[in-house]
Amino acid sequence: MNPGRCLPTLLATASLFAQAPPEALRQASERMKAEAFRTQGAYSDLAWLCDRIGHRLAGSPQLDQAIAWAQGRMKAAGLTNVHAEPVMVPRWVRGRESAELLLPTPHRINLLGLGGSVGTPEGGLTADVVVVGSFDELDMLGDAAKGKIVLFDVPYQGYGRTVVYRHDGASKAAKYGAVAALMRSVGPVSLDTPHTGVMDYVPVLPKIPTAAVTIEASTLMRRMQQRGERIRMKLEMGAETLPDAPSANVVGEIRGTEKPLEVIILSGHLDSWDVGQGAQDDGAGTVICMEAARLIQSLGLKPRRTLRVVLWTNEENGLRGGLAYRDAHRAEFRDIVAALETDSGSERVKSFDLDLGKASAEAKASALASLKTILGTAMEPFAVTFRLGGSGADVGPMVRAGVPGIGMEHAATHYFDIHHSQADTFDKVDKDDLAFNAAVLATFAYALAQSDLRFQ
Repeated sequence: MNPGRCLPTLLATASLFAQAPPEALRQASERMKAEAFRTQGAYSDLAWLCDRIGHRLAGSPQLDQAIAWAQGRMKAAGLTNVHAEPVMVPRWVRGRESAELLLPTPHRINLLGLGGSVGTPEGGLTADVVVVGSFDELDMLGDAAKGKIVLFDVPYQGYGRTVVYRHDGASKAAKYGAVAALMRSVGPVSLDTPHTGVMDYVPVLPKIPTAAVTIEASTLMRRMQQRGERIRMKLEMGAETLPDAPSANVVGEIRGTEKPLEVIILSGHLDSWDVGQGAQDDGAGTVICMEAARLIQSLGLKPRRTLRVVLWTNEENGLRGGLAYRDAHRAEFRDIVAALETDSGSERVKSFDLDLGKASAEAKASALASLKTILGTAMEPFAVTFRLGGSGADVGPMVRAGVPGIGMEHAATHYFDIHHSQADTFDKVDKDDLAFNAAVLATFAYALAQSDLRFQ
């Protein structure tokens, strides 16, 4: 992106909206909303994805099934150019896992290995547990962690601030000779249900097994240590990383009538963790995108620009889908008007966040003002806001290369209570929220497609 070009371009295009008068957009929006609530197509699709396919970790047969299913649904909706774009993805297998407190009181511990972890030696390992509340506490403990299982009992302070312990904890503990690392689940509640997620190793340090335990178990062991009790645990994990496996991003389009080379991407990720059903993360996002395109297509609306649905593979433990798309589509970057991603659950959308990467503050402010001016009337019935912010993990590689990004942000009131856990299941999805979100996205995408607004 050339930040210097943004400001004059946006100011020039702000008035070019004759092709789609506000009243016409308002009428189209009302029709799409009525159709979304009448058919509840997103809800039906998500039920099938969750109940008949289930969780969908990269490299798994379930993700392969979901890729084939999504192509069928796009074709049934009348989208064109439906295809799968091959991507090689990491394949991590959880295997059998268990944890049991031996001292001070025998107690079975619920845990989930973290994605990418190595397993324990055959037969498991038995060691004392030491509890720390931060990396600083670990540093103060130092070599006293040698031969022990380090438990990071870190209270949830927002996902972005706390997830670093899940991602980096194993290597931090291995630096001092720990034989394993455990993490308090990254979330505000757990109801004795642990939350998994991706982790990573520092190449020069030993790889030790690492897993998440519940908030209940983590705080229990904290209290035991505070009483001066010896905590001893047997840990068994069969995790292993297998050779990369073939997968794919799923793509389908509504071809633009006047500016077919100008593309608006609507996206979510089709993969999930290997627990629960992946309903919130990110089954909801994928069906919202497919349903938004179906609504536009079924009502015979003709967007001037091309709308392209992209369902990503491997967001959870590698971002290979987003990276592969960036590399394969670099020649199109100047024609991608915006790359939108929805990946924060099924609750009602609250805002569209404009992400212009390294553009100047002046250019970003002007772009946001133009977005509000041009799309504000169409979006007014939904009471959503426009703001500057982040876009999404999968579109991130494109955004860093200069493509304008848009994040579709949901209320996410209970998203982090259940995501990455066995509790991420379809029963927690409200069908009217899903219909509302599909109508919002369809309206936003159609209004942007009818405009001449450019961000680069």
